[in-house]
Amino acid sequence: MQAVLALGVGGFAIGTGEFVIMGLLPEVAHDIGTTIPQAGHVISAYALGVVIGAPVLAVLAAGWPRRALLIALMAVFAAGNFASALAPGYLSLNLLRLASGLPHGTYFGVAALVAAGLAPPGRRASAVGLVMLGLTGATLIGVPIAAWLGQQFGWRAAFVFVGLIAVVAMAMLRRALPPLPAASGASAWRELGALRRKQVWLTLGIAAIGFGGMFAVFSYVKPTLTEVAGLPLSGVPLVLALFGVGMVGGNLVGARLADKALMPTIGGLLVWAALVLCSFSFAAHHVATAALSVLLVGSIVAIGPALQIRLMDVAGDAQTLAAALNHSAFNMANALGAWLGGVAISAGLGWTSTGWVGALLALAGLGIFGWALASERRAGPDGRAAVGRAGA
Repeated sequence: MQAVLALGVGGFAIGTGEFVIMGLLPEVAHDIGTTIPQAGHVISAYALGVVIGAPVLAVLAAGWPRRALLIALMAVFAAGNFASALAPGYLSLNLLRLASGLPHGTYFGVAALVAAGLAPPGRRASAVGLVMLGLTGATLIGVPIAAWLGQQFGWRAAFVFVGLIAVVAMAMLRRALPPLPAASGASAWRELGALRRKQVWLTLGIAAIGFGGMFAVFSYVKPTLTEVAGLPLSGVPLVLALFGVGMVGGNLVGARLADKALMPTIGGLLVWAALVLCSFSFAAHHVATAALSVLLVGSIVAIGPALQIRLMDVAGDAQTLAAALNHSAFNMANALGAWLGGVAISAGLGWTSTGWVGALLALAGLGIFGWALASERRAGPDGRAAVGRAGA
């Protein structure tokens, strides 16, 4: 349990560092002498770092002992945040946020593998869910604290805070984790073998497209709440906290369901996502229903642990790369959902159109899920058995 807690604290540090900047963009823009939309590029820079770093670091560090790798990744993250606090201008801040994002995906991928390996039989998804709880819990605790520090002492203080959490996580990882070796025969070439597996690509497709609906709505939730529901600005933080509650609850429930029935959980949660996102377009017109709907949108994150375990099951002996790529896929979902939601709004369809965009993305993810099931059935019992043995 101490090992999983240490892994979760690392996730808490990363989650806080990823999301806190979204609430401090005006302060960042004023300090570095740019506009708020331009300051928002630092969010994209971090996401780009995740997308690039996950596969590159997972392949390069395939033979590293797990504990040493996790500590090294957290050290890079800590250094990136401390350096971000010292960034003198727009370009340097973007480059440092990109660097800070590099270890994100590989950390969560390796942490998920370690947690699943330490878990008792039938509890792999729950163990992964506890690691992910650090990420989702950051939206409730870490981000508000860091945002308060940023508003009181300047946005740079928020990144110092994130760096300090990462240092604490490094100490906990060293103390709590056993000196786990890399998988026998691990190599960069073997990890790249994950890219030859159709089911790996289909699972990543479910994450990159089916999960994008949540971001289509959440990226524009503040103007939707104020312009459509008529929520006062002072009430926005409370509703955003409900989103965090939904994420935490969804993560825990989704992990439990995945332990009981993995594939039905993935399919069922995609249907749930489509229904929730579709209903948001109607619920957004009244404050009470909009607040409830935002909480339910946060619950869509329940699919995260299930997809992580699915990737482990279909990746064979290339588990590190596949597990890390899951977080690249989620960041691609972030970019895709936000972009398509913006396209719908710019086309004059209104703020609530993001719900319809999100529902369509969830249905597209459900289509990919159906493709994965059909492909696995065509492979026959021998193919499924091979996948199961490889993921064990």
